[in-house]
Amino acid sequence: MKAMIFAAGRGERMRPLTDSCPKPLLKVRGRPLIVWHIVNLVRAGITEIVINTAHLGDVIERELGDGSKYGATLLYSREATALETAGGVATARHLLGEEPFVAVSGDIYCPYFDFEQVKDVLKDEDMWGKPYPADQRDVCWLYLVPNPDFHPQGDFGLTMYSLTNDSADGAPKWTFGNIGVYRPDMFDGIAPGEHAKLGPLIRSFIDSKQVGGEVYQGEWHNVGTVEQLEKLNAPPAPIAPGARGAR
Repeated sequence: MKAMIFAAGRGERMRPLTDSCPKPLLKVRGRPLIVWHIVNLVRAGITEIVINTAHLGDVIERELGDGSKYGATLLYSREATALETAGGVATARHLLGEEPFVAVSGDIYCPYFDFEQVKDVLKDEDMWGKPYPADQRDVCWLYLVPNPDFHPQGDFGLTMYSLTNDSADGAPKWTFGNIGVYRPDMFDGIAPGEHAKLGPLIRSFIDSKQVGGEVYQGEWHNVGTVEQLEKLNAPPAPIAPGARGAR
């Protein structure tokens, strides 16, 4: 399995930091955001990684190189201007191949996500070994997270392991955690170099009942503001004298 890390965004809300440093290279707890993903992917045996770049892409390439220092092989899909997520995938198709791949946003922090779990979530056959018809198999599998404070309404409902665009009977909606596994052919309708968002594409396949997913309950942060970054990097609060071991 190959991976793709989205790293083309400008990071407007992180300015002035992102005027000179690409957002995925901002450090959380001593390590650039994108390197957390690379290390965790390699740990799971996923070593071929495509990174799309636009804003300060040359800085990203200089910092990460060919990936050998992480035990990875890094390939770069260079965009003159950021093409949005689906457009970025369509432009990088020639690097990703024809098998399902895992993709993750370069600006989220989820240090304990185990990428081993993504390898077999998209099934071609049912439990009896019968192939699914092409129009009935899942085309992608998304990892959802509990709704953060900045997005309390959530994105998708979840019934068993199938995503829904609406929640029935007051069931909760969850937020897309920007980690997913995708079949490349779901991007067939997007030309390389075309601007295209991922959300509408996913919702169209949800309508066809072809999107699966699950909730990830581990540590997860969308690092969207300077304040969030500072909070993550703040030293832990000291333990009050006598608090440890008190009876």
